[in-house]
Amino acid sequence: MGDTSERKTQHIRLCLEEQVGSEGITTGFEKYRFRHNALPELDFEEISLKTTFLGAPVRTPLLVSSMTGGSELAGRINERLAEAAERRGWAMGVGSVRAAVERGELAPTFAVRRKAPTIPIIANIGAVQLNYGFGAEQCRRAVDIAGADMLVLHLNSLQEVFQPEGNTAFGGLLARIEELCRTLPVPVGVKEVGWGIDGAAAKRLREAGVAFIDVAGAGGTSWSQVEKFRSSDPVRRAAAESFADWGIPTAECIREVRAAAPEAALIGSGGLNTGVDAAKALALGADLAGFGRALLEPAVNSEERLDALLERIELELRTAMFGIGAGTVAALRGTPRLVRREL
Repeated sequence: MGDTSERKTQHIRLCLEEQVGSEGITTGFEKYRFRHNALPELDFEEISLKTTFLGAPVRTPLLVSSMTGGSELAGRINERLAEAAERRGWAMGVGSVRAAVERGELAPTFAVRRKAPTIPIIANIGAVQLNYGFGAEQCRRAVDIAGADMLVLHLNSLQEVFQPEGNTAFGGLLARIEELCRTLPVPVGVKEVGWGIDGAAAKRLREAGVAFIDVAGAGGTSWSQVEKFRSSDPVRRAAAESFADWGIPTAECIREVRAAAPEAALIGSGGLNTGVDAAKALALGADLAGFGRALLEPAVNSEERLDALLERIELELRTAMFGIGAGTVAALRGTPRLVRREL
């Protein structure tokens, strides 16, 4: 348990203290702008953030992305994130619950349902663990530990290469994902961790029965950079640095996945920092906009700072909607007022 907890704490520390963002690649949101509507014909107070995800009503189209769990510090962070998400109506994902499935002592660090009784909660397991003995029973246990409504399988092949404890047997995963989708009694989704999912992969995942896709594109945290700082091997550190600009920009992922899988529930995450980023993600086709590392530092520091950030993101999103005359999330998704910038 000590090794797992230490790794989780190291990940948090590195994300807070080191330059672990992608370098030489952006989210792609800067390539888009909203055309201002000087006559919106709606009252700002009437703008609604209410929407649905997988048929369930949610108060905002915003998500606390899967980040952490598995250590005392991670548990405190998850509690604070869950409390804030419940207050403001954000959905929430937790970090990989594998550690708690294997070691019951760690389960309380993922048990966020007691702090967030009404919001959608997403449990999380590494997809590659399906090739290392995990099956429906272990995945059900992960869902139960988090008190979750659904499960997401994360794809992190490059991270596993550079992680000293990495599992890299990714062969044959699609068939195992398909089997799990047929077996598990809750919706199963798939997410990347910062390098993105393209349209072709999304189509294959949907055909396998995946209910939702979180693109988690490039432009935010790079987990090869995180593992670079953990490694004491100079060869692996140098190799990891070569992948600082790897991945597919988040905006590009959202467009591709929505085109390839028009009926899929879609989460746009990867490098989002503002409510304007969220508005662009939704306008490009996402159902929810996910925020990860941007929330970590305030979540570590204080409830007040975290609440202030969530409030600011919501205000920015509502203001962007007001600025284009979109009174609902549905109107934002269908807007013709998001255009590519002229080069």
